[in-house]
Amino acid sequence: MSASGDISTQEEYIGHHLHHLQLDLRTLELVHPHSITSFWVLNIDSIFFSILLGMIFLKIFDNIAKNATNGVPGKMQTFVELVISFIDSNVRDIFHGKSKLIAPLSLTIFVWVFLMNLMDLFPIDYLPYISQHLLGLSELRVVPSADVNITMSMAVGVFILILYYSIKTKGIKGLIKELTLQPFNHPFFIPINLILEGVSLLSKPVSLGLRLFGNIYAGELIFILITSLLPWWSQWILHVPWAIFHILIITLQAFIFMVLTIVYLAMASEEH
Repeated sequence: MSASGDISTQEEYIGHHLHHLQLDLRTLELVHPHSITSFWVLNIDSIFFSILLGMIFLKIFDNIAKNATNGVPGKMQTFVELVISFIDSNVRDIFHGKSKLIAPLSLTIFVWVFLMNLMDLFPIDYLPYISQHLLGLSELRVVPSADVNITMSMAVGVFILILYYSIKTKGIKGLIKELTLQPFNHPFFIPINLILEGVSLLSKPVSLGLRLFGNIYAGELIFILITSLLPWWSQWILHVPWAIFHILIITLQAFIFMVLTIVYLAMASEEH
């Protein structure tokens, strides 16, 4: 679809790039772009690219681990060691408990989210064009972290770990006391404490998922707007500086998601 033309064409272009490739689980058929979706509809493009990028991450790090040398390391091994050292330093500074899960989890979150964000730097028409002409797919979005379903799914996973560490450290009774006797340590204020602490607890996964989604979705939308509003020969004037700035955004958002995860799990592991 051409990015030039009247307003209606531009609206169709933007809408086309904001619609997912969806599968209806009830009929196992692709969903029409303008049909009403339901709970049983999956964004299979987001799921596919999330799994693909996760496999790429595991494959790269597995190869580096198997071929690691004690001598002069290669460029890739040096880069991986720097990433691991950076994450390990942050984990040690924030999480003071003992857990074999936190460091690998933090590494996975940072690299995986970074790779998902990095897909935003692909030319927005490139992969959709290939999928349409080779596979006959009319819709395709390649940035998983611009899909709120993906970011909230990861946030829910973190939330489950928060509950797990809270119960593991304090016990069920301790968790209930934490929710009912803070910040006002008096039985009369239990309903108020429960509301305040419940909102505070539930806001953690919501803010975690929506922050990542909002920033990456906004970045993707700006790329689409530049492409739709400018002629093809002049798009680089805005694309290049925004892409350079966006490198900072995608890295920062992956780091923030990782750090907040460590902070929340560290808070859940503290004994009050």
